[in-house]
Amino acid sequence: MHELPQQLVNGLLLGSMYGLVAIGYTMVYGIVQLINFAHGEIFMTGGFGALTVWLMLPTGTTMWIALPLMLIGAVIVATLIAVGAERFAYRPLRSAPRLAPLITAIGLSIVLQQAVWAWYPDAKSSVKFPEIPGGPFHIGSITIQTGDLFLVLAAPISMAFLGFFVKKTRTGRGMQATAQDPDTAKLMGINTDRIITIAFALGATFAAVGAVAYGLKYGEVQYRMGFILGLKAFTAAVLGGIGNIYGAMVGGLVLGLAETLTTAYIADVPGMHQLGGQSWGNTWAFVLLILVLLFRPQGLMGERVADRA
Repeated sequence: MHELPQQLVNGLLLGSMYGLVAIGYTMVYGIVQLINFAHGEIFMTGGFGALTVWLMLPTGTTMWIALPLMLIGAVIVATLIAVGAERFAYRPLRSAPRLAPLITAIGLSIVLQQAVWAWYPDAKSSVKFPEIPGGPFHIGSITIQTGDLFLVLAAPISMAFLGFFVKKTRTGRGMQATAQDPDTAKLMGINTDRIITIAFALGATFAAVGAVAYGLKYGEVQYRMGFILGLKAFTAAVLGGIGNIYGAMVGGLVLGLAETLTTAYIADVPGMHQLGGQSWGNTWAFVLLILVLLFRPQGLMGERVADRA
């Protein structure tokens, strides 16, 4: 039990990363009712965008100067791909049966993954990501690695910005109106195409922040990193209540805690010693999803988006 505070912090950090990516899933679904399964690969391209900026910087550039530039590069790459996908892949299918854009999203996910694998130098294996210099920080019995410092700051700042943007800005209110009833929003003078594009761009921005956090935390990026993490982020969005932006972050935190605690402690339960360890972490995450869907299908924070006729 003396390790419990450390495990709780580890779970919150991991869950914050899931939540950052989950926001993109829930925003897009809330507005256009689309499960964008390519979002995990948009997260992945953001990581490679940040790495590209690092490789282009002069030798000897300090991490404190490079990190903001890497973040900008990640956001630009992820946003361009997300906006391009919305404009050329999803918008022409907006009035098609829902299965068509879903299949398109899966296909786009595969295309992006294979494009990075084929064309990015050395991407066929894990590529080393730069590290924040310095040793770990200790708060009592809790240790925070330097790679997690970015996530400690980025997650709450991102959520505060998103809450302000959605509630206080005209564009944010337009997003809420479009999510509730796009036809009526259009009649009220809201450019719904622009709102949808902004939703994709915002989701990609948070995914890019999560990608930089992933690279700093694990010290590498790889072309397959968006697949499993994208599935977990989608799971977090469903746990919190798909379509609820605050639920996405809450779902991410719950999922991160559940994965960390089960990985650390399930082996100590009598008769379950074979089900512990990191290799079972993914399994317990989806077990949690199944339980939530069985007993609370609308998610932990419910569904705020009105059903459309």
